[in-house]
Amino acid sequence: MKTGLKILVVDDEFFFRRVLKDALKDQYDIIEGINGEEAISLASKQKPNLIIMDVEMPVKDGIDACRMLKENAETRKIPIILFTSLAKKKDIARGLKVGADDYITKPMNLPEILARVGAHLRPKDYYTDLEQRDLILLLELAENISAIRNPMTILHLIVDKMAGMIGDARCSIVSINNEGVPYVKASSDLEVHEDIKLELCKYPEISKALNSKQPVIINDIKNDPLMDSVKTQIEGLNFNSIVVIPVIKKESVIGTFLLRMATPLSNGVTDRIHKLCQLVANLSANALETAILFERTQTAQEYFEEMSIRDGLTKLYNHQHFYSCLEKEFSRASRYDTPLSLVFFDIDNFKRINDNYGHTHGDMVLGTIGKLTNSVARQSDVPARYGGEEFAIVLPNTNSEGALGMATRLGSIIREHKFECLDGEQVTISSGTSTFTDNSVQSCDQLVQRADKAMYKAKSQGKNRVSQA
Repeated sequence: MKTGLKILVVDDEFFFRRVLKDALKDQYDIIEGINGEEAISLASKQKPNLIIMDVEMPVKDGIDACRMLKENAETRKIPIILFTSLAKKKDIARGLKVGADDYITKPMNLPEILARVGAHLRPKDYYTDLEQRDLILLLELAENISAIRNPMTILHLIVDKMAGMIGDARCSIVSINNEGVPYVKASSDLEVHEDIKLELCKYPEISKALNSKQPVIINDIKNDPLMDSVKTQIEGLNFNSIVVIPVIKKESVIGTFLLRMATPLSNGVTDRIHKLCQLVANLSANALETAILFERTQTAQEYFEEMSIRDGLTKLYNHQHFYSCLEKEFSRASRYDTPLSLVFFDIDNFKRINDNYGHTHGDMVLGTIGKLTNSVARQSDVPARYGGEEFAIVLPNTNSEGALGMATRLGSIIREHKFECLDGEQVTISSGTSTFTDNSVQSCDQLVQRADKAMYKAKSQGKNRVSQA
């Protein structure tokens, strides 16, 4: 339905003008311009309610035009949205500096554009039907979002507050992962941090909101055609209405999130509830953005911490971490009188592999040995690259028989593996084991020396075997 409001769309490319016009023409009167000079002229004559303008245009670019429009008393109050490539962040900064009110990045996201246009052209009395308690809720949420550091706490606060506004309502914030699978990130009827995977086929209202990227309002869930596919599942529910609001954020930083409210209200979702949900969704967007960035930061931090203790080639633990873990396990074994074993092994004839196939293929062998070692090691074990072609495995709470079994099993797996980089040539290892029990070894260094000595004994006896200290 036409609102009587006018939007000036300025871009030298016909395609972008056409896309914007098609998206906006049902609600607004569209005026078109092709460069900055036309933007200034048309704005003065037509007095549009909003200007959407590209930054890069011939004759006069969008930033110069924006500056001149904001310097003119007749046009300075007209909101201006600039759009440009995300890669050109300097243009965005320059545009905002000369007075642009907002920006959109290419490629265009039409649902986001519609949401932003709607926000700039919203009538002054749009929120007059909100009640005082609604405004208090929004103020409380805004204050909490600025004060609370944990984003997940904020999300749970949002859903609890929204559910409390309407008796027996259920409010949820749903996230959609990269595979399109929905998860409940926070819900008024779930414990904190308890994420629930949803089957999208059981939530047609969420599917529609995802596909349309527009709010979905259902005032009678038992009779609405959209819910026909899940009629049997919703028969016992005491909810009559559902509203789903997509949470949209600039440049899709946060992925796809939705605010979903299921209410028992017999008169359906009123304009007041819809507007309140939309405002809360906007507040949620900021908290969700922080949540995602926080999770990414945590993941990155954990990744770098893990990589700092790993050998880059074999992905086993490095020499330093091996000794750190060995010292802790030796101290624990001494204190509680439990066995601790160590396996040392060396790749037989590794120099010949490098000489015959090259160091690149030699590195491939080392990487494969790392994978095979990890496949044998238990979760409590510490497999490590000791140095060069030498490896070690710390075996907590393992006696000498267990260590022998581990070394034998690993030797068999490596011997039977077909190394494609060596044209199927067999690779063998020589292993040595040592065990701490009943104070038989006085230090972790002595445990290492014994395992190392046993390994060299195996090599001297013909290789491809295990020797015990």
